[in-house]
Amino acid sequence: MELRTAKAADYDQVTALDDSFTTDTVLHVVAAPGGFTLRPEPVDPPVRKVFPPDDDLGGTVFVAADGPRVRGFVTVGLASWHRRLVIQQVTVARGYRGRGIGRALVEHACAHGRVHGALTAWLETSSVNVPAVRACERLGFALCGLDTTFYRGTPADGEVALFFARDL
Repeated sequence: MELRTAKAADYDQVTALDDSFTTDTVLHVVAAPGGFTLRPEPVDPPVRKVFPPDDDLGGTVFVAADGPRVRGFVTVGLASWHRRLVIQQVTVARGYRGRGIGRALVEHACAHGRVHGALTAWLETSSVNVPAVRACERLGFALCGLDTTFYRGTPADGEVALFFARDL
C-alpha cells in the first residue's frame, strides 16, 4: 500500500469511498459535577450511520493506494496559531478495514504535522461512532473535550461531539 498526497485523478475515488459504520454500542454522555462521564450503552438493533456525500474535502488529502485503486484517505489541516494538526476525516474502504490502513494514514498525517511544526494532533467524532472512538484510543489519542450542542440543527442532532488529541 502506497501512502501519498492525493492526485487530481484520485478525488473521484476518494469521494466515492463508503464511510458508513455500524455499531451495537453508543456512548451516553452523563453530566456530573465538575465534568462528564461517557457510559457505553448497548443498542439493539445496531445503529447504522451513513454520512451524506461531501465533495468539499478541504485541507491536504493523503491516500492509501493499492496500485491505481484508493483504499483509504485522510484529510488534514494545519492551525498554525496554536501549532495543531487537525485531522478532518479518515476513511478506509469497507473491505479494507482492520488491516492497519487507517493507522498508517493517521501516522502519515501526524508525520506531516510534525514536519510543519505542529505540536498536537486533534480530531472530532460523534458519541455514536464508537468504532472511531476505539480507533482513536488505539492510536494514542485521549478524550480532551466534548460539545453537547455541536450537531444541533444537523442530521446528527442529539449526538455529542467528542474531541481527541495526542501530542506529536
